[in-house]
Amino acid sequence: MKLTADQIQDSNKKNLDSHNENFDFLSNRLTKNGYNVEAILSKLADFQVAIPSWALGAGGTRFGRFSYFGEPSTLEQKLEDVGLIHALTQTAGAVSLHIPWDVPQDYAAIKELASSLDIKFDAVNSNTFQDQKNAKESYKHGSLSNTSEAVRQQAIEHNLDVINIGNKLGSKSLTVWLADGSCFPGQSNFQTALQNTQDSLKEIYKGLPSDWKMLIEYKPFEPNFYSTVIQDWGTSYMLAKECGEKAFSLVDLGHHLPNSNIEQIVSILMLKGKLGGFHFNDSKYGDDDLTAGSIKPYSLFLIFNELVYGMQNNPQNPDLAWMIDASHNIKDPLEDLIQSLEAIQEAFAKALLVDQALLKAAQIDNDVVKCQEILQNAFRTDVRPLLEKARLNRGGCISPINAYRSLDLRNQLIQERGKNSVATGL
Repeated sequence: MKLTADQIQDSNKKNLDSHNENFDFLSNRLTKNGYNVEAILSKLADFQVAIPSWALGAGGTRFGRFSYFGEPSTLEQKLEDVGLIHALTQTAGAVSLHIPWDVPQDYAAIKELASSLDIKFDAVNSNTFQDQKNAKESYKHGSLSNTSEAVRQQAIEHNLDVINIGNKLGSKSLTVWLADGSCFPGQSNFQTALQNTQDSLKEIYKGLPSDWKMLIEYKPFEPNFYSTVIQDWGTSYMLAKECGEKAFSLVDLGHHLPNSNIEQIVSILMLKGKLGGFHFNDSKYGDDDLTAGSIKPYSLFLIFNELVYGMQNNPQNPDLAWMIDASHNIKDPLEDLIQSLEAIQEAFAKALLVDQALLKAAQIDNDVVKCQEILQNAFRTDVRPLLEKARLNRGGCISPINAYRSLDLRNQLIQERGKNSVATGL
């Protein structure tokens, strides 16, 4: 399924007058306050967030999975779903594949389909947290950290295969997330596990093409609950430094202990030139993988404030890879992803309204009250008309959720694919 420009335009007609009125009001107010509205719109239009291929089917919990019907059961259908989201939002111009769930059968055809949908291939993701069919070795007791050289070698070769697959598609980065760790005291030697992981990552790093990056993710717990080998940003940073200049840390919002100061982590990594990517989601308790901005929108804004500052002041840090990494066991997956994109763009737009020079002066003067006012004035601004205008300028929808529903896209997907189709992945 592919949306036409006429369908997009028709969906915008009933909202256009209201949008124009709201945008003109906000634009005039921002202009009077010294903001370059066109520059902000340009940044919003250029900001693209990758959709993970595994998020297009229904999510689940440890206790069950509830299908939303019409799920994409092939890689081609996953790309079509990303194409629908991108056509509506004009913010999802990339897809991130997980191997071995999404190995193309025909690379030329997959690239042609993606191009026709205006979609690029973002980071490719390896999977050594599950045993694959017909695999000789098991990852029950770890992969890159395993005490068995044979297991480690199998995991290394898998990552090298993933790089090869991504290279054929035009991807430029590999994301490595490990489930390696232990559930009980004494089960694992911490130093041995870390050394094995470091040595294994170096072997994978040797296989990176010259223009690629390796993104090393971290997580404090789950699926192991006593220790995780790459448990925090410091360990990820250390491993990236050991590997070389093409290795970076990747921050997933759900991969932190409750109340962690993620914005500080982001700031430090950018200062050191080692923040490579970002995974968006939200949480109440742990790695809940909820819709971005649904629980802690102010925290998301504060994180973006540091990201914007870093992008303006840390040329030593590379361009970042942005991706949503969420699950949605009770929502239509496409609607959930659209909501996340809206929340991400909203936090970004508000961060662009922070007067960094004024904030810096207030910080130097130790004017704590003024610092808070500067941040909260930006956060309290209703920037949705800016997001709407940025989408319109690229040919997208004023209201993607309303368009998705008025076009009855989920039922059309069900009619095409049936109620029994199941997306590959978790």
